[in-house]
Amino acid sequence: MTLTKTVGAFCGALLVFLLGNWAAELIYQTEGGHGGEHAQGYVIETADAEAPAEPEQEAPDFGEVFASADPGKGERVFNKCRACHTIEDGANGTGPHLFGVVGRDVSSVEGFSYSGALSEAADVWTPENLSAFLENPSGFAPGTKMGFAGLGDIEDRANVISYLQSISE
Repeated sequence: MTLTKTVGAFCGALLVFLLGNWAAELIYQTEGGHGGEHAQGYVIETADAEAPAEPEQEAPDFGEVFASADPGKGERVFNKCRACHTIEDGANGTGPHLFGVVGRDVSSVEGFSYSGALSEAADVWTPENLSAFLENPSGFAPGTKMGFAGLGDIEDRANVISYLQSISE
């Protein structure tokens, strides 16, 4: 008797769901609705399709932006990095210390366990390599431990790299 009640309850619930699906399809029908093709009621004039598209502006060259970078602004941008990195020589946080990072060999900080993905991506942290890494860490070195989303603005990247270079000198 209990088995019969269970099967009946299951069948009843299935019937409710099927009827609900059928009712929803009737109410929220997405097809044409009135059948056949219909002409558009009015036309909105837009820009001439033959007109040439505006040329996309090329991104500025990192070398040019880095040449005019401001370490003071970079110090403010570095506040995003302070949660995981320190600038004290030899004091690692969640990430390795960044003292002397510009020009340093990749994966070379003593006492920090790297993921191995960084050494495959680059040999030395040049300003260009740092910029590419900071723009998209997981794209530059797939499999890296760094969970940071990245700095999209090229000026922010140039400023923070300039700041890191200035504290190491």
